[in-house]
Amino acid sequence: MLKENINTCNLCPRNCNVNRDEKRGFCLTANEIMIARAALHFWEEPCISGTRGSGAVFFSGCNLRCVYCQNSKIASAQNGKIISIKRLSQIFLELEEKKAHNINLVTPSHYLPQIIKAITLSKQNGLSLPIVYNTSSYEKVNAIKALSSYVDIYMPDFKYLNSALSKRYSNAPDYPEIAKAAIDEMVNRAGKPLFDKDGMMKKGVIVRHLVLPGCTEDSKQIIKYLYETYGDDIYLSIMNQYTPVNTSDTFRELNRKITDKEYNDVIDFALKLGVKNAFIQEGDTADESFIPEFNNEGV
Repeated sequence: MLKENINTCNLCPRNCNVNRDEKRGFCLTANEIMIARAALHFWEEPCISGTRGSGAVFFSGCNLRCVYCQNSKIASAQNGKIISIKRLSQIFLELEEKKAHNINLVTPSHYLPQIIKAITLSKQNGLSLPIVYNTSSYEKVNAIKALSSYVDIYMPDFKYLNSALSKRYSNAPDYPEIAKAAIDEMVNRAGKPLFDKDGMMKKGVIVRHLVLPGCTEDSKQIIKYLYETYGDDIYLSIMNQYTPVNTSDTFRELNRKITDKEYNDVIDFALKLGVKNAFIQEGDTADESFIPEFNNEGV
């Protein structure tokens, strides 16, 4: 059972062991829920966004904070508004009234006890939408187990298989093994993908991977691992939308978009493996606006 008041926070693999009422851990958040946006979102995979949009709730703070993060202002908890559990449950219901296909919890790990209470309350008041858990995969297995009765669709990232990359870009050398275990538990909980008559996902797992500049070999190894482990029991989402935001000399290798050749090389590799259940991106998506305004809309 996850405690709502986190006096010694060890919710995630950082194991900060801090009283979040008095001190901020790695995620930079207190016990209160802080969100920066709650609105219809049209930039997810087609079976999540559909025609009416996904009801995306963007939580402030993050337990990974990658150096290339496109949402760095909310990841560092600089943007957002503090709300109650009751208000969060109302937001879920308001998104349903706006005809969202689902409730999409974006970077929620550090608020799990509060989110579980909010989902319970909103369901008591009539919420019937699928719940999407949209995460970096830097999660403890027991946290995923605690979500079993509340989450229908898991949408985890698999960022790195190379621990040197995860250490350099996310200060998390243990990320590969943590992510493997977390995703394995998600697949066990969700089961095989299930869609409605309109092609909207109702249950299942979509594992996302963002191809980084110069990291195509790691991308291939991630795809190979996922396909050999889960086959068609999961969907992959292989993304080319990397946009340079950190232009410091320290990470000079990241100061460019990925090339068409890099992305096509990864996609060709996936096809040769036999991957069929996958989403890919076409065109220069790095020039499109995948980053919404974090202006407290819907909060």
